[in-house]
Amino acid sequence: MSNVTIRQLRYFQALAQTGHFGHAAALCSVSQPALSMQIKELESELGTPLVERRPSGAQLTPIGHEIAARANEILILTQGLSDLAESRARILSGALSLGVIPTIAPYLLPATLAEIRRSYPSLDLRIRETRTETLVTDLLSGGLDLLLLALPIEHPEIETLPLFDDPFVLAAPNTGEQPTRILSTDDLLLENRVLLLEEGHCFRDHALEVCDMHRRGEIDTMGASSLATIVRMVANGMGVTLLPEISVNTETPGLDLRLLEFADPAPSRSVGLAWRKSSPRKRDFAEVGKMILAARGDAPDQLETRTSSSG
Repeated sequence: MSNVTIRQLRYFQALAQTGHFGHAAALCSVSQPALSMQIKELESELGTPLVERRPSGAQLTPIGHEIAARANEILILTQGLSDLAESRARILSGALSLGVIPTIAPYLLPATLAEIRRSYPSLDLRIRETRTETLVTDLLSGGLDLLLLALPIEHPEIETLPLFDDPFVLAAPNTGEQPTRILSTDDLLLENRVLLLEEGHCFRDHALEVCDMHRRGEIDTMGASSLATIVRMVANGMGVTLLPEISVNTETPGLDLRLLEFADPAPSRSVGLAWRKSSPRKRDFAEVGKMILAARGDAPDQLETRTSSSG
C-alpha cells in the first residue's frame, strides 16, 4: 500500500505551480534539499518519475501533470476537513487566506483589518494582493479561501456575495483657466487622452466600457500598474482618468485636480466576495462581508449569496 503523505503532495503542488525547486521550497517555507527529498520519495512511492530536473528549472512529466491535478483535488478535500471542523468550533478562527485586487486593497483593507482584529483576535488572516485572473486560479486550486474583488465572476464552482456598488468619478487636471463653457464628463472623455491601467486589471475593462459609451478618444495605458501613478499623471496635465469612488480620499488629496461625477445613471462596479461553492466556511465569509460594510460605515443589510453561472 502506498505511503504517500499530504506533505509530499503539498510540496509537489508547489513545484507544479512554480516550475522551480528553489521557488517551491520558498513557497513551502522549507529548504530546497528537504523539498527535493520529499519529491524523490513521492516518485519512489508512486513508482514513476514525476519531474524532469533541468538546470533552468523543473518540468513535469506527462504522468506528473496528471498526478498534480489529482494531488490538487486531494489537498482541497483535506483542507475542507480542517475548515469544516474549524467552522463548527467557532466563527472566524484559525487561518483564512484572502485575495484582493489592487484597485480595492489599499482603500478597504486598512479599516477592515482593524475591524476584524478587534472583533476576532484569534483569526489568522493572510492577505494576497494581485490581479483577478490569478486570484481566481488560486481560489480554485485551494491556495486561497476567499476573494475580495469586482463582480461578476463567472465560474460554476464559485459563489459570490455582492457588498456594495462603487461609482466611478472622472479626474481631470485643474488648469486654473476659466473655460468658455463648462466641460462635462462626456466632453472631457471625448476631447482628452484617457489614461488607464495596463492590461490585465479588471478596472481597466470597466473603464473602457465607460469610455466606449462616451465615444472615447485616445486611450493610453502608459504601462501604469497603479491608480496612484495614473492620478499623478493626470495632475501633471497628461490626460484624464476614471477612478473608483472608494479610491478618491486616498489618491487625490494634495493634487491639483478636478473631480467630476457622472450624470445618473452613473457607471459603477459591484464590489463583493467570492469563494468555492464547496467550501464549508460560508458563515465565516458572510461575517467578513459584514466587517467590510461596518468598516465603511454601511449597514450590513440582507446579504444575498449568489452562485456564479459558467461563462
